[in-house]
Amino acid sequence: MGNDRIIRCITTDGAVVISAAETSDIVFTASRLHKTSPVATAALGRLLTGCSIMGAQLKQKNASITLRINTVDGQTGTLVAVSDSMGNVRGYLDNPGCPTEYYSSGKLNVGKAVGKNGTLNVLRDYGSGEPYIGMVPLTSGEIAEDITGYFASSEQIPTVCALGVLLNKETHEVMLSGGFLLQLLPGALPSDIDRIEKNISSLEPVTTMLAKGMSIKEICDKALEGYEVEVLDEMPIEYRCSCSREKVERAFMMMSDEDIRASAEEKGHAEASCHFCNRIYRFSKDELEEIIKEKHRSDEEKN
Repeated sequence: MGNDRIIRCITTDGAVVISAAETSDIVFTASRLHKTSPVATAALGRLLTGCSIMGAQLKQKNASITLRINTVDGQTGTLVAVSDSMGNVRGYLDNPGCPTEYYSSGKLNVGKAVGKNGTLNVLRDYGSGEPYIGMVPLTSGEIAEDITGYFASSEQIPTVCALGVLLNKETHEVMLSGGFLLQLLPGALPSDIDRIEKNISSLEPVTTMLAKGMSIKEICDKALEGYEVEVLDEMPIEYRCSCSREKVERAFMMMSDEDIRASAEEKGHAEASCHFCNRIYRFSKDELEEIIKEKHRSDEEKN
């Protein structure tokens, strides 16, 4: 269990809400699991952080949120992050080894790696009924701006999103990662917009604030300077995969008998690997025959 946490705060006048997260251990875990290049680490890390914050906003216990970035001009390929309603998150990208380029300032060029010609898809699954799906064109590929754009156009909520991943320049290992999502509520006045804009313009990058030893609560206080702030909740978060052998068995049961048997022809056993944690599940031919029997028993019971 790492030290990552998420906090949600609201101004006592109900004008502004903010969620902030430190996700250094989550992004370090993701970079190890997927063996990501520096720019892929930063891109996936930002998406995981944003997704975790958005997940923790879900009210229902069994709800989840999926962020998917699809582009035609990006080198990372598709990026996916999934969070539960407690902010625990997992993710992957198609091309973890994509080449790393830098801006002249020395910062990682995440926008170029992710691409600008594509979409951000947001799927909220509340565990009952049809999931809610929103889709917006990418703004920049830098991810924080794309999430801001999603809230502005798809949900009409004035939002500020800041996400950052700081890597060691020599080893490229994750040193710090975090972000915040600030939103104006329906009760906000024009004076609130002015004050928040002034506060945000004076904020340093999230990883700079974390590197100075600021807590996520102190980051929230800085963004909400001039307001009385109330903490709604604070909780630990982690990189958490939900894969299991049982889920793979259920997936096999959706296949035809012929396809189940064919999956073991080449190696003498079938293998299924998880996109999110790269765990490999192996099934012998005998185990596959048992799955086929179970499938038929289940079909008979239904009929």
